[in-house]
Formats: sequence, structure tokens, C-alpha cells
Amino acid sequence: MIHMTYRSGDYKVKGYLSLPYGFGIDPVQLEEMIRRFYGGEDMPLQVIARNMEPETQDINAKKWPVLIYCRGGIGRVGQVKTEWLERFSRSGFVVFAPVYRGTQGGEGRDEFGGGDMEDVPAACSLLEALPFIDSGRMAAMGFSRGSVNAAYAAAHSQYIRQLILWGGVSDLAKTYEERVDLRRMLKRVVGNPAKVPEAYEARSPVHMAGLIHCPVLIIQGSEDEQVHPSHALRMYHCLQELGADVDLHWYEGYGHHMPEDMHMLAISRMFEWIRTH
Repeated sequence: MIHMTYRSGDYKVKGYLSLPYGFGIDPVQLEEMIRRFYGGEDMPLQVIARNMEPETQDINAKKWPVLIYCRGGIGRVGQVKTEWLERFSRSGFVVFAPVYRGTQGGEGRDEFGGGDMEDVPAACSLLEALPFIDSGRMAAMGFSRGSVNAAYAAAHSQYIRQLILWGGVSDLAKTYEERVDLRRMLKRVVGNPAKVPEAYEARSPVHMAGLIHCPVLIIQGSEDEQVHPSHALRMYHCLQELGADVDLHWYEGYGHHMPEDMHMLAISRMFEWIRTH
């Protein structure tokens, strides 16, 4: 697992790259690939963890499908869960997780779905240029607030072939009403929805639905107290009405975060869905 730097617009931002089990890459080689992509600009990276299995196979031996994992939260709250990256990497995918601008030493400011939405297409652009990436097989999974960033990438870029919204916000104005504990942050970062409704609409996947033309999977626990299940159902029905290819994995009795055994099952079902779409 590599903590790396890439460019999103005017900013140098951070992300995590996780390779499938048993596969490795020379960090110096990867850094040179990234430097060439950015015309010689230095983009430091650091190996922060090794796979449990010996990394005896070269990642360059074939082209790999990609999962872009869009984290939830903002800033230090809800940061990239590296244990999730490790679980995703068991499925034979290269996994990349943007941490969003303004976080972990990255430049800029996380706007909870403002300019930071560009951090996902920017990551896809870099990944597409790496020789071991199959650019025709990029999926994006947005967890919680990450659904905003993932849906934006699916709606406004050419990279995403499958979109997964897991416990995802679909209407940010609704989140403002439901989550009293988040109102102060949302007013500070986004504004008051009564005064800037357009800022909330621009950050709401349900308002991007008509621009999403790839298959969509919605994963939702019935007892989610952080993102009400109605967000998932509204997005699901909206996509259905638009004639989209959409599926729903409903987990009765489970909340925003699942216990490990159920989480692993949900991940397995998610990757099975990706492969069949």
C-alpha cells in the first residue's frame, strides 16, 4: 500500500494506492512513471504497508481492473479506512482512494463536494496512464459522503464503468435537515441551503442521476442512523424511472458500518456485481 501524491487542478493532493495480494512494484519505478505523466514534476510517495502474502509477482505482468474508493466524512473525520483497502485488494483489483484536497498534507480545501469533486477524475486520469491499469475497467465506490464524489465522477467524466453508492448521501439538503450535528459544518463549508440551494443540488447524486449512464449498485443497511435509508431508496427509484441499469443490495438489520463478517460478504457481492457488469 502506497501513500502518494498526484495533481488535481492547481493542487497537489494525496491518495492511497493498494495492489492485489502477491503483487508489488518498485516504488522508484512508480515514482518515475508519475513524474513522467506530470512532465517532470516531483510527486513524492511512500510505501506504508506490505501485503500479507509475499510480493513476488510484478504488477506490470498484466492490466488490472480498478476500484476507486471514495471515503466518507471530511478532514480527519471518516478518513480512508486502510483496513478496507486491504479487504478490497483481496478481490484482484488495483484500489485507489483519494483522501481529498486539504487532507493529510494535500493542498487546497475540502469543500464537501465542491472543487474536491475533481480529485476523483484527476486520479482516474493518472491511473489511466499507468501501464498496468486497464482503463476500460474502472469502477467507483462512494461510501457515505463519498457518494457525492463518486457520482460526480460517473456523471462528469468518461472513466467510470460501474458506480457503487454504499450508505450514500443522495440529497445533501436532506442531510442538512436530518443531521443536526452536521449543520454547523455544512453552513461553514457549503452554506445555508435556504440561501444557496444550488450549492446543495450540485453536491447531490440524485440531481446528477440523469447524467449517469453506467450501471449503478446501491448498498444500504436498513438501520443506518448516519445516512437515512431513504437516501438509497430515493436514488434507486430515481434511476429506475430514468431507465438506468440499477441494482439494490439491501441489508436488513444493519447500520452504516457492518461487522467484519457481513462487511466481507457485502464486499464479495459488490465485486461479483462489478464483474458481471
